Amino acid sequence: MFYIYMLESTNYGTYYIGQTNNLSSRLKRHNTGQVASTKNKHPYKIVYFEEFKTRAEAMKREREIKKKYNTERRKKLILSFDKDKLTLYLGL
Repeated sequence: MFYIYMLESTNYGTYYIGQTNNLSSRLKRHNTGQVASTKNKHPYKIVYFEEFKTRAEAMKREREIKKKYNTERRKKLILSFDKDKLTLYLGL
């Protein structure tokens, strides 16, 4: 499975959108400063994600959210997200 995800910086309140095939590993990389684009604003928490069968589908959705969703629309996605999925997938 592949995922698109949104992270929120717990210190700054800013968001980051990405895609991966391993959510927990990717979150660890963000929070240990191993991702150049997020290393200055960690720690992060996952606030939203979606699953896809292929990387191409995930990348298409990532681009859509980055290009067509303003901050308000992104916040609506986050509010509609079933937080129980975090427990199911990540144990968070």
